[in-house]
Amino acid sequence: MWSPLEYGCHVRDVFRKFDERLQLMLREVDPHFENWDQDKTALEDDYPSQAPAEVAAALKEAAESLARHFDAVSSDQWSRRGFRSDGSAFTVESIARYLMHDPVHHLWDVGAEIPTFGS
Repeated sequence: MWSPLEYGCHVRDVFRKFDERLQLMLREVDPHFENWDQDKTALEDDYPSQAPAEVAAALKEAAESLARHFDAVSSDQWSRRGFRSDGSAFTVESIARYLMHDPVHHLWDVGAEIPTFGS
């Protein structure tokens, strides 16, 4: 398990990676994504030494950018495809659903209360 700071760094990077992949799916036909080793990134970027305030600001910026890009997806673009390095195929719609697992899962990891909507 990582510290809350390390999870913040990771989720920031997940948002950045998914934003990059979403843009690729919208620009290219059937793109193939480069492999991303999240553990290698954590080590290379030295997550534990990053400044919490900077991580929080960058996480917010990455989340807002990704949300803007998903918000701009037109109805005919949700079925566009992209492929991970292992050959797994995603559509814009399925990658959006897959993405939502990560921040929710990591909120549980750090013991944060999961927000409920509409209650």
